[in-house]
Amino acid sequence: MGKKPKKESEAPRKEGFEPLSLESKTPATVVLLLNSQEEDILVKACEAIHTFAEKGDENRVSLLGLGAVEPLCRLIAHSNRLVRRNAFMALGIMATNGDVNNVLKKADAIPSMIQNLTPEEDAVVQEFATLCLASLSADFTCRVQIYANNGMPPVIRLLTSSDPDVTKNSLEIIFNLVQAVHELGGIPSLLELLKSDFPVIQRLALKTLQCVTSDKETRETFREEQGFEKLMDILSNMDLADLHGEALHIVANCLRDGETLQLIHNDGGLARLMDFVLAPSTPAIQSTAVQCLSRVAQSCDADVWRVGEGRSVLHEQEVEKALVELLSAADDDVKASACQAVAAMSFHPASKDSFRDWGGLPAVAQLLNGESSALREAATQALSSLTHGSQANALAAYEAGAHEVLIQQLCGSSARTVANSAAALCNMAEQEIIQSSILSHGGIEALVEPLRSNDAQVLINTTLCVAVLACDNEARAKFHKAGGLEPLVALLHSNDKEVLQNACFAVDVCAGETSCAVEMCRLGALQILQQINESGNRRTSFSELAMTSLLNTNLPVKYSLTGHLASTDIITSGFYDAGKVCLGQTVLTLEELSKQPVNQNRAIIVVDIATEETVDLPEDTPPSLSEAELGIKRGGKSTPKKKKEKEKQYEEAQESPPEKQQNMDGHKEDVYLQMLIREAKESVLPLKDEQEQYAALARLVSKAMGGVVAAEKLHQFQWVLHHSELKFQLKSNVIPIGLINKGIYCHRALLFKCLADCIEKSCTLVRGEYNRAWNEVVLFGEDPDNQRSPQPRRYIVDLMHQPGTLLPVDTPAAALYQTI
Repeated sequence: MGKKPKKESEAPRKEGFEPLSLESKTPATVVLLLNSQEEDILVKACEAIHTFAEKGDENRVSLLGLGAVEPLCRLIAHSNRLVRRNAFMALGIMATNGDVNNVLKKADAIPSMIQNLTPEEDAVVQEFATLCLASLSADFTCRVQIYANNGMPPVIRLLTSSDPDVTKNSLEIIFNLVQAVHELGGIPSLLELLKSDFPVIQRLALKTLQCVTSDKETRETFREEQGFEKLMDILSNMDLADLHGEALHIVANCLRDGETLQLIHNDGGLARLMDFVLAPSTPAIQSTAVQCLSRVAQSCDADVWRVGEGRSVLHEQEVEKALVELLSAADDDVKASACQAVAAMSFHPASKDSFRDWGGLPAVAQLLNGESSALREAATQALSSLTHGSQANALAAYEAGAHEVLIQQLCGSSARTVANSAAALCNMAEQEIIQSSILSHGGIEALVEPLRSNDAQVLINTTLCVAVLACDNEARAKFHKAGGLEPLVALLHSNDKEVLQNACFAVDVCAGETSCAVEMCRLGALQILQQINESGNRRTSFSELAMTSLLNTNLPVKYSLTGHLASTDIITSGFYDAGKVCLGQTVLTLEELSKQPVNQNRAIIVVDIATEETVDLPEDTPPSLSEAELGIKRGGKSTPKKKKEKEKQYEEAQESPPEKQQNMDGHKEDVYLQMLIREAKESVLPLKDEQEQYAALARLVSKAMGGVVAAEKLHQFQWVLHHSELKFQLKSNVIPIGLINKGIYCHRALLFKCLADCIEKSCTLVRGEYNRAWNEVVLFGEDPDNQRSPQPRRYIVDLMHQPGTLLPVDTPAAALYQTI
């Protein structure tokens, strides 16, 4: 029979409901959904509970009352990864509440939590599982359960997790578990096992005590149970010599506390330690005994043991002599431990002298060449401490050749070795003879590479060493040539307070050399220091001093940024006015500006002051460009004879080779400026009255820059066109100031400052707005009543409208000159 055809009116049968969307605002309903058999419902319910629990402790207590803990403990073992993940998130947040924690202790959930700590598990599961265990491990019974379920190995593995929350939670679990030995009353039992007839049990008991005595509270219990006395019994029994190494490790832990230090001192324990140091024994025991002495020397528990008292006690026992002997031991570990003890004892002034008297400095210096990196590190640490604040020790180290090896250790060594080496060199460099030797052996060049380190202590010590060694221009030039300025300037970005402070100090010292200051400005040091000094948190006296030093050494940058040169700021050859620069902008160097193509911006005015020998050249010195070319007329009317002589000079200038017309910077010699300087010396300096000297110099400047210009005719003074012609003729944006014969306020003020500095007359240079600039001079006026000494008064020198007039500052006339 054939299949009966389906009628069109028949609909297909449905096996279940259509997907149903659930929405609930009641926590109780969501908790009920935790018992659902459908995985999608479970995922959403767990997620909702996690979100609700995150909002506060009150919500966690509410969920606890609704019975959410039990189903969540069941769901953390669910086969579905997403259900398991969300269940852990919800339970982990809830477990941070004390009441929830108490319920969890009875829920037997610890095995499931430990099972989900595998490396393959989701990182979120690991995070919240460890969060639960961290909360539970604070309880004694839960610690026992974690131990019983072998929870330590997976927790320790998670210490290497890339998730910081997992790592933090794992550390908290481990910390709480360590306390268990103490809280379980295990210390007396462990001490009792030291009397066992089986050496293996004794050794294991000692190793366990060595582990747990790293905790302060455990050490207190250990001391209360006469544990230290039992250790001394073992150390005094030569039949138990094979246990002495482990016992000494426990002693080293206990010596972190002042109470134990007092105890060991009162019971003669120090003498026993000295016996282990001096008597022939295994290197391991000797090394550990010396480490115990280091702990005594480092003691600083002020409650029971005065700071430094441990060193004083050891000094009385002549520990220095014993340590110097150990510096010649055959074993590197013993020598390294001895170096560390020397470093700790060197904080005691008398010990410093004792080490020198016993020949400790040459012995330590010899260890700098050791094959072991740990030994070299310890030796540099000892030298750093020995030479700190002791010129006699620094000289002894120098005579032993330590500085030469320390320089070598600055490259390719561990961070600690580099930091110690830099510190030792810094200590030694305080003496001039040692400083010179360090520099001659390439000490300052060797500091460049450590400046690129990421280690804070390396940077702190290295920058300080640079500041000490960069004592003169020759040393600064070496540092500059070696490329040290770039990483030094980069350290101004450091967020480490001490690194930044020392970097500023080094910048301040290096700024004493002009080329270094220019280079650091080019590298952006000024901009960085400006930002630092604007910050209330980062600004220090060192950052302010560094910026001041950079500006004072680089006057072109100072004038561009601050618009002011003091009377002590002497303009020299190479000074240039690049115009006003806003805060944060970079001031280009003269070389960079010279390479720019001619543009429509304001001209860069450069000062080329020749040497005294060049200034005094005879009058027929050829100018750089002919008067005919530049349309320049100096002075008043020339006689036909003088004019003929001038023309002859210009013809000679045209025929002279270009290299003779150029100075070292590639700019043509400013012969006209030289002539003005000579004229100022010949006509201004001989005047007796200081006021008349300033007036005569002002008239000379005005005459050279186009003469008197009335304020109302200033707009007719075609100085812009003149400067454009000069730029075109020179094919450069840089114009020597001597070639300008039409200049306004800013040009005249610069020339006045330049000439005044050349003839040693005091004045300032101040930049105003809209091409304004002026000079201020100080004159001492006579008191009309002759009752007081002459009082100083400041004047602005008029160079434009009534050249030679001195306008008292803070008067309407002076204000008008500044703002016309």
